[in-house]
Amino acid sequence: MHLPLTKLGIVTRQMALLVPLLATILAIPALATAQTPPPQTPPPPPGWIGSASAGLALTQGNSDTSTVNIGYDIKRDTGSKILFGSTGLFIRGEAEGALTTNRLAFGARVDRKLSELTSLFGQVQYLRDSFKEIDYLVAPTVGLSRLLVKNERTEFGVDGGVGAVWEKNTGLETDLDGAVIAGQRLAHKLSATTTLTERVAALWKMDDFDDALYSFGIGLAASITSATQLKVELLDTFKNKPPSANVDKNDVAVLVSFVYKID
Repeated sequence: MHLPLTKLGIVTRQMALLVPLLATILAIPALATAQTPPPQTPPPPPGWIGSASAGLALTQGNSDTSTVNIGYDIKRDTGSKILFGSTGLFIRGEAEGALTTNRLAFGARVDRKLSELTSLFGQVQYLRDSFKEIDYLVAPTVGLSRLLVKNERTEFGVDGGVGAVWEKNTGLETDLDGAVIAGQRLAHKLSATTTLTERVAALWKMDDFDDALYSFGIGLAASITSATQLKVELLDTFKNKPPSANVDKNDVAVLVSFVYKID
């Protein structure tokens, strides 16, 4: 059977139109696959990270001196629901051969994640401050922590809990009481090399809420190299009921530290 030349021309033109159309349809899945980026693998957990610092402290309150400070901040995150962290700060100073500042603060904490933003925690805080006449203050507590903001630049969280507190003041017996704690913390990247940190913590004794210990800190850290920073920090410690009339309620310290980061 032979088609007339006219009909053969029409069929040929229709085939000429269909072939590009079919090729385009067949190519759509391949184009979609090529334009869809492959799923990104999340970065591995950091494991142990932290920093060590040392520098000069200028204090004002019970003493006005130039002192030396040594501190550390470590964290452990293996990708599980359990996180560990610890911080410590030692400040000591002398003036004309006499001891003028002697403070040691230490904390350790374990968080158990309930979600990406909420966790249960258990922690212990230790403070020794000769010029506040605190021979030692130990407070183990448990509570709930919540991140209210978490993104690439900012982390802002609050927490609260209950526990116990042992406090031994110079010349007095050890006092054991229930404790209520609350805290707030902020870390904000002002730029790729500069970070602002701020924190507030409060501890109240259940038998006497006026007998409270408050601490406030705000700092600015600027990178020198990928592993080092220069940090300036203001710390304020306020004891509402000091053990004697000779002790000021408020102590302020300005710390200038060289920080080495550990990854």
